[in-house]
Amino acid sequence: MTNLILFINSFLSYFLLFAFIVALVIVACVLGAKWCKSSDRKKSGGTGQPTMPDMVEAKK
Repeated sequence: MTNLILFINSFLSYFLLFAFIVALVIVACVLGAKWCKSSDRKKSGGTGQPTMPDMVEAKK
């Protein structure tokens, strides 16, 4: 019985650590997407529309 309790305790400990890491990854992805959209908005002049990069003419 003691071994079962120790196993469950260990399992729940690692499961809690896994859940914490997953939560951190989700928060990082949401913040990254938010900052990327904010950066794109600043680059486009506040219009919210994507801009095309300046094109360079290739010499033949």
